[in-house]
Amino acid sequence: MAKTEARKDYLSWDDTFMLMADLISQRSKDPNTQTGAVIVDQENIILGMGYNGWPRGVKQESFPWDREGGYEKEEFLNTKYPYVVHSEVNAIFNTSKSVKGSKIYAHLFPCNDCAKAIIQTGITEVIYREHKYKDVDIFIAAQKLFDAAGIKYRQYIPTKKLSMSSNE
Repeated sequence: MAKTEARKDYLSWDDTFMLMADLISQRSKDPNTQTGAVIVDQENIILGMGYNGWPRGVKQESFPWDREGGYEKEEFLNTKYPYVVHSEVNAIFNTSKSVKGSKIYAHLFPCNDCAKAIIQTGITEVIYREHKYKDVDIFIAAQKLFDAAGIKYRQYIPTKKLSMSSNE
């Protein structure tokens, strides 16, 4: 009887969860930026997933999706920024148990508000795909918060080309 060897080109956990973040991000109705996040425990069991969007019960027609504006009161209130719940916080809200000691996979390096939620809930590691706003104050503040709280963070590096097809 021939012995079959196990497949060697399977996805790493990082690839798996970032691919899942990609998939859940497609639920976002944001016309400019779709982000996803996945929280997993120390045994790589999924605890929660989220994408950027409006708070539950808020109709999308109620607020703008505009990105442009400023920090002047009238301009800022006419953008999506004061209203949208980020994917990281939505993933936290979408859990039914404690996330203490877990890690979160996210498309973008978290902002300061998401960083505070991550710290407060006990998530201990952040894996992100991009840090494209690293020179913006709210992201600098997030990094300072993570450093002060001892939260590990690292950029995701794919181990193989990801594909949704199982038989290429």
